[in-house]
Amino acid sequence: MQKLILISSVGGHLEQLLGLNKIIEKYDTYIVTETNSTTIKMRANSTKIFLLPYISRNYLYSFIVNYFKLLIGTVKIYNKVRPDIIVTTGTGCTIPMCFLGKLMGSKVIFIETFARVRSKTLTGKICYYIADVFIVQWKELKNIYPKAVYLGHIY
Repeated sequence: MQKLILISSVGGHLEQLLGLNKIIEKYDTYIVTETNSTTIKMRANSTKIFLLPYISRNYLYSFIVNYFKLLIGTVKIYNKVRPDIIVTTGTGCTIPMCFLGKLMGSKVIFIETFARVRSKTLTGKICYYIADVFIVQWKELKNIYPKAVYLGHIY
């Protein structure tokens, strides 16, 4: 059975990934997200949930320290799981996993968040060039991301 990492930040991005029930059931699935009170509780109930530091660009010093921790955590998680496929709905914590996966031969699938109808996310701008499959949920985004696959609402 192929191994799959679903990775995103907390909140709506994670909610969208967890809505991919058919994919979660079909693969040996691992979830990677940021640490907060909700995800700590989720992790207590599963050995297939990994947590990375929450990163915020509001404070430069803590951003640099936490991003370094995130990079180390990403490498550890990737080496432990060795995923065949990485699926993400984004934000900054996902970029290192996507780059590492691409370098190591994993397929990268990026799903532009449902919240973006007419503009790109920063993570989408970056991952558009490295994703094997780039999915948009709004037809309007096909004009912005010409190589994207439009699937409509995925959850």
